Parts: sequence; C-alpha cells; structure tokens
Amino acid sequence: MTTAAHPANGAAGGLAVLGNRSFTLLWLSQVATQIGSNMVLYGLVIIVRNETSSNSAVSALFLTFLVPAVLLSAVAGVFVDRVDRRLILVVTNVLRAAAFAAIFLVVKVRLEPELPTILALTIFASIVTVFFAPAEAAMIPFLVPKNHLVSANGLFTLTLNGAFALGFALLGPLIVTLFGPDELILIVAALYLVAALFCATLPRAPAVEVGDALSHTAVVAGRAVTGTFSQLKEGIDYIRGHRTISWSLYYLGIAASLVGVIGVLGPSFAKATLGLDAKDLVVVVLPLGLGIVTGILFLNSYGKYIPRRRAIEGGLIGLGILLALLTIAGPVSRFLQQAAPVTGISELQSLTSLLTVVVVIAYLAGIAYGIVAISSQTQLSESLPEEVRGRVFGVLNMLVSVASFLPIIVVGPISDLVSTTTVILIVAGLVLFSGIASIVRRGPLAPADRQARAGTRLPGRAMDPIGVAMRTHTDLAGSTDGAGQGRGPRDDAVQSGDAPGGRSRRSR
Repeated sequence: MTTAAHPANGAAGGLAVLGNRSFTLLWLSQVATQIGSNMVLYGLVIIVRNETSSNSAVSALFLTFLVPAVLLSAVAGVFVDRVDRRLILVVTNVLRAAAFAAIFLVVKVRLEPELPTILALTIFASIVTVFFAPAEAAMIPFLVPKNHLVSANGLFTLTLNGAFALGFALLGPLIVTLFGPDELILIVAALYLVAALFCATLPRAPAVEVGDALSHTAVVAGRAVTGTFSQLKEGIDYIRGHRTISWSLYYLGIAASLVGVIGVLGPSFAKATLGLDAKDLVVVVLPLGLGIVTGILFLNSYGKYIPRRRAIEGGLIGLGILLALLTIAGPVSRFLQQAAPVTGISELQSLTSLLTVVVVIAYLAGIAYGIVAISSQTQLSESLPEEVRGRVFGVLNMLVSVASFLPIIVVGPISDLVSTTTVILIVAGLVLFSGIASIVRRGPLAPADRQARAGTRLPGRAMDPIGVAMRTHTDLAGSTDGAGQGRGPRDDAVQSGDAPGGRSRRSR
C-alpha cells in the first residue's frame, strides 16, 4: 500500500483522524452522497406515488436501487482495483449528478414515457454506485494510517447510519415541503457535483500493475463470481450448523423487510390511513428515526440488565403491537378526544389529536425497532469466530438484502388490490407472531443466553453502538486491502447450549 498519502502517524483515537485533510475531504464526499441518496429516494417516492397512485410503481422504484448492488457487487471490486480509485470516485459522482439532473428535466417537462425513463435513469445511477462504493472503501486505508483506521471506519459507519435519518426523514421531507420534489432532485444533483470536486482534490490511487490488464481482469472477475457462489454455499452450511447465527439472521431479515415495507407503503399509508398528504410522511419517519436513536441509548444505559434474546423478542412483540395501533390511529384518536370532556382535562384534546397519536406511536415503534436491529447485529458479531467472520458476514449481508426484496416486490401489488391499511396490519401481525414464535421455538433461556446481555458495549472496550455490528466490515476490508491486517480483537469460539458453534467471547 502506498504510504505517501498518509500524514505522520499520530496518536489514534477520537476524531484525530479528521486532522488528515485528504480523509476529511473523502468523508465530506460521503456525507454529501449518502445524504443526497436518501433525499433523492424520498423525493422520487413522492414523485412516483403522486404521478401513478400505484404502490407497485413505488416497489419497482425501490428495486432499481437494490437489484444492481446484489447482481454486480461481486465483480465491481475487481475492476476498481485496476483503475485509479480517485478517477473512479470523480467520474461516478459526475455520472450520478448527470443522471439526477436528467430525472429533474424529465419530471419538469413531463417527458413521456415518464415512469420508465425515471426507472431507467435510477438503474443507471445504481449501477454507477456499485463501482463507487468499493472505490470509496478502498481509499480509506490508502489515505489513513493503520492507527487511525478504527476511527475512520467508525466515522464512516456512523455517517452511513445517520444519513438515512437526516436525508430520508428530515431534509428530504423539509425540502419537498418548502420547494417541491422536483427541486429536491436538482439539489441532490448539485450535491453529487460537490462530492466530485472533493474527490478531485484527493491524491491519486494508482491501479494495480498487471501484465495484461484486460485479460487478467476478466479472469479475476470470473473467479470472483465463482467464488461468490462457493462462499454462499459455505455460508449457508455454516448458518445451518449454528442456531444462534440462524436466529440472528431471522431477526435481521424481519428488520430489513420491515424497512422495505414502510418505504414502499409509507406515502400511501400517510394519505389513505392518516388523511395526510404523501409528502407528510415525515410525521411518521422522523419520530421513527428519533425512536431508533433512543433505543440505542436505552441499550447503552440499561441493556446490561436484560438478556439480549428477551430484548429482541420483546422488541418484536412490541413492534408488532405498535404497527397495528398505527393502522387504527384515527379511531384511537377519536376515542381519546371523546373521553377528554369526561376527564375534565382540557389539554387532553390537544394531546390526543391524530398527529400527536401518530408521532407517539411511531416514536415508540422506533425504539422497539432499534432494540431488535442493534441487538441482533451485536449478537451476530459476537457469534462469528474470527476465522469465518468475513466470509459468513458477507454472505449474511447478501441474504438479508435478498430477504428484503420479497416484501418490496409483493406488498406494492397486494396493497393496490386490497388496501395499504390491510397490508400494514398483516405485516404487524407477522412481526408480532415472529416474536412469539421465537419464544416458543427456542424455549427457556440457556445459560449462555442469560449471560448475553442486550447492552451494546462489549467488555473492556468502549464502542460506537451502531459500529459494533459493523466491526466485521473493517475486518473484511483488512483482508482484501492488506492495510488492516492484525486490527480488531480476536474472537475465540465457545460452545453454548443454543448453538453448536457457540457464542464468541471477546478476549484481549
């Protein structure tokens, strides 16, 4: 690895990594593109929903963002290694800016066929993003010394998670409300151009030297595809042999599916069930995001008192109940307002308005979701021994992504046939049932289950609560770029009553 891009190795920790100018510019590029991608997703959902009044069309929109990543990620990294990564970052950002500027023009002039053209342009932007993501990840160890890698990856992980709340739940709805969804698309195009300018100032990251670059790339790409299917089989075999990991995947699959369902049906739900405009989905999404943050803080403060498995199961049951309550928020609000005069509390009517009830329920649902998702990710990180962690975790990420496809494909057409409220109610019932099924199928807590607490801080190490689950990505990057070898604590597998492979214990 080229070290010329690194500043003098100083003390690691905290935000000292931001003293590295090149890394800071790369991080600012990530901020612009991640927030922009979530903003544009919100804006396009509103545009497609308003133009078509079809949840099936919204499902198709989501798939244009997801499918290219699953189909092409296996080989994109191979090509990235053969080209200057700085050049890839600049060109991909410019191409995405052009794609979204084209979408703005299509929407503004109402170019026919509008929906197919929008979907084609989003597919193009998604394909470009597949090549951008590994180039961005590979630049981190190129720009950052080894003793700052943990901080650098932690900052990127925190930004990745925070961008959804900031872009999709806050800035997206705010800009749509103030200016409109069309203008939001143009603003996002400008953000990608800004990101391209940031990346243009980075040092060159030369391509890997090979004899016959084109021939070698084709061969390695073919091996990458073959290796992916081979690792998929190995990962599935490993999952089948370890119940703790398979249950964690089960919980994460539910969480990923739920995000897809809310994304597809959210605007229709806001309009049909809550009587709001599609753009007012913010009253659900924003408190949901704040609830997730609260759930993480709750796990940090009180998770040490709760067995992790019970926290996940309780979170699923609570999430199912809260989603069901959200579908009947209107009748619940009317009932509470009718009860207000009886109580003699004049303030009760304002406290029980539909908007207030929706915000409260969404906030509590966010807490439950955060407990389920973060606890499941942490359990997964602890359960995987180091020698298989990168391989299996990569497969798990692929499986969770694929698991989210089915509800996205199915719920749109079904809700067009029945109703959005009915579909959300069915989903709530399935989430509730999954929590109960876990309690019944897994039975009483095993000794290892009682010791595994829901707190997100592992013994002897202060850690970012979201980044706990992402430690594997750092290890995986280290195995491919050579910069992170030796970083990250070693996990020694121990046998547990629930899993043949056991739950790993952090050792120092």
